[in-house]
Amino acid sequence: MRAVVFDRFGGPEVLHVGEVPEPAAGPGQVRVRVEAVPLNAFDGKVRSGAMESVFTTALPGVPGLEVAGVVDQVGDGAAGVAVGDRVTGWTSRGAAELAVLDRWAAVPDGVDPVQASALPVVGETARRALRILGVRSGETLLVHGASGGVGGLATQLAVAAGVRVVGTASAANQERVAAYGATPTTYGPGLVDRVRALVPVVDAVLDTSGAGVLPDSIELRGGTDRVLTLTDPAAHALGVEFSERSEPSSADLAELVGLVSRGQVSVPVAAVLPLAEAARAQELVDGGHAGGKVVLVP
Repeated sequence: MRAVVFDRFGGPEVLHVGEVPEPAAGPGQVRVRVEAVPLNAFDGKVRSGAMESVFTTALPGVPGLEVAGVVDQVGDGAAGVAVGDRVTGWTSRGAAELAVLDRWAAVPDGVDPVQASALPVVGETARRALRILGVRSGETLLVHGASGGVGGLATQLAVAAGVRVVGTASAANQERVAAYGATPTTYGPGLVDRVRALVPVVDAVLDTSGAGVLPDSIELRGGTDRVLTLTDPAAHALGVEFSERSEPSSADLAELVGLVSRGQVSVPVAAVLPLAEAARAQELVDGGHAGGKVVLVP
């Protein structure tokens, strides 16, 4: 089958379309005919070889941690799903015509596969961050990177829960942050004064940007308590909590799909490209300024 592969470690240019064996659904798994597969920063780290000290990647590698597609094979013990069902979920080699999922949620008719495919990774991350911070209705949350994938979804979920959100983003993305129900402001010098002019107190801070905003965040919060970053390696030196990944939840994903189907939340999608443009797609992701998910379609 056709897939995006890399035969050696390196930059995005090592990605190309090639042929790999078709996978088969094992016990408790399903196989899907892929409709959409986002690329993530983690894919870039694996492709570059930066993760080899943590775990070994067998070559040729295939990127893709999440997909949406139509089930065409059901493994033994996989309950509540049938051939022909539309699903989205987690995989390990998703940028291909076929992919095997370990965890998934049903996708209702009317939900765009690109939007569905963009939910698993950012959804798990956004929910985890809000749970760690413990934000409650009536509190004020400062979200850095509020126009991006994780930051945008976290902003929408927090607003839906009755939290007041101040969201930082570039000047070009202020309207998107406002559309999510947050109060937008820009990055850069004077951030502390700008935020203080908008809200009297900041109860919690979520940094999804990695843009060096932790010192200002600590000042606004009045300490490191309830300041969380998902991206900034300076966290340890500053005494700020850093969170990277947790165990995915099919139930949480199903709830998010429901919110999307009802038009209550959405994930920003920056680009939709064919498999043949995987190198360009990963370059956009690796640059860190795509402004949303970058999704491949077979």
